[in-house]
Amino acid sequence: YPRPKNPPRQFMLLSHTLIPKVDIMPPSYIDRITIEPGKRSGQACIRNMRITVDDVLGYLAGGMTEEEILADFPELTPEDILACHEFDALRRERIVSLSKYR
Repeated sequence: YPRPKNPPRQFMLLSHTLIPKVDIMPPSYIDRITIEPGKRSGQACIRNMRITVDDVLGYLAGGMTEEEILADFPELTPEDILACHEFDALRRERIVSLSKYR
């Protein structure tokens, strides 16, 4: 029997590490997160803006609601906030998996 051809692999960038994208994942908003060395000291930003993932997560941790954040930053969308949560979850997952080898 012939071997099935593997579809081309897609990768996403997470903290300067390429991670294979899995096709069975639910819709992802991670592509809204951008990292540019000259912008906000290379921190993860939302859609090339100067608003970082950590800014949004800090506002949420400080007690702001998503609605308040969206009102204060009209250029953000609810999907941008979901992207921040997704990026943070992937970042934490990566840290946990690396700490297993110490």
